[in-house]
Amino acid sequence: MEGVQETRERPEWLAASLADRGTRKPSAHTMKAYRQDFDAIAALIVGSGSDLSAMPLSDITTASMRSAFAQYAQTHEAASIQRCWSTWNVLCAFLFTCELIPANPMPMVGRPKIAKTLPKSLSPNTLKRLLDTLSEDREHRASDWVARDKAIILTSLLAGLRADELLRANIGDIRPADHNTAIIHVRGKGGKDRHLPIGAALVEVLEDYLDSRATRFPATVKRRSARGGRLSWWAPSAPLFVGPDGNRITRGTLQYRILRAFRRAGVDSDRARGALTHGLRHSFATELANSGVNVYQLMKLLGHESMATSQRYVTAAGVEIRAAAAQNPLYGLLESPKETSPHSPDRKS
Repeated sequence: MEGVQETRERPEWLAASLADRGTRKPSAHTMKAYRQDFDAIAALIVGSGSDLSAMPLSDITTASMRSAFAQYAQTHEAASIQRCWSTWNVLCAFLFTCELIPANPMPMVGRPKIAKTLPKSLSPNTLKRLLDTLSEDREHRASDWVARDKAIILTSLLAGLRADELLRANIGDIRPADHNTAIIHVRGKGGKDRHLPIGAALVEVLEDYLDSRATRFPATVKRRSARGGRLSWWAPSAPLFVGPDGNRITRGTLQYRILRAFRRAGVDSDRARGALTHGLRHSFATELANSGVNVYQLMKLLGHESMATSQRYVTAAGVEIRAAAAQNPLYGLLESPKETSPHSPDRKS
């Protein structure tokens, strides 16, 4: 299905809009989402099964967009509607700027408001069960690769990498530092790169994974040398994480392996809906906030554009700290004592 969607014929004016967006260097996943959002609404306007490439610009009106989004909203969640609305708003703004349509109709099309909830981190008990299961797991199928899955999960948990950042990472992005630690160059969202320190324990997990990879795909090893450590065995441009075929891991495989780890550990219900890699990233950020890391430092570590986004983790940490404090058994000293029973041995006659 994915291949069919990518080769589908679409209007030339959409191609021009996507080319304009391409100058901002969006990820392949983002570009795919743009095309899917276009297809969904365009099909509702011109009719399912119609040739979308022949869609006339005159079909883009306030009435047609309202009708299409009303139908779309019946089968999609608020976040999907919001994203689709944004895609079409940018497209229509581009068409209006190019004087291809008389006005951008999207401001007149309703969209849901997304509640800004606090990010949910995973509890220490949940994380312990997850990591214990990974450590004890055995490879029963050809697709199982415990060392790699453990490296993916711990890199997200201990360095806070997003899914796209894990996908784009190369082995050469990890640069050894003092005392067996390292610095990882992260290719961040929106072209905002950052450098993160990673501890010796995570470096060892990554090297163990690369050892298992050398066994699986010996022809991909550049050279085995005692100098420079095990990271130097590989070409710098080689992908850090690979799939069962030895090529750069896909988003689907990445997310599925994390989901499978949650399920095998029996903690799948503990994560927020839809949060896999991002649940691990939330935990990274919340634990740092709990440890007293300030908002500016969090912003740099997470690669956020705004301190307001990072502030949400500090707020979430504050909620968790208050909840923990409320469990203090000393509060029992303030509870009203139960009335003495008439038959109590302490009752004086």
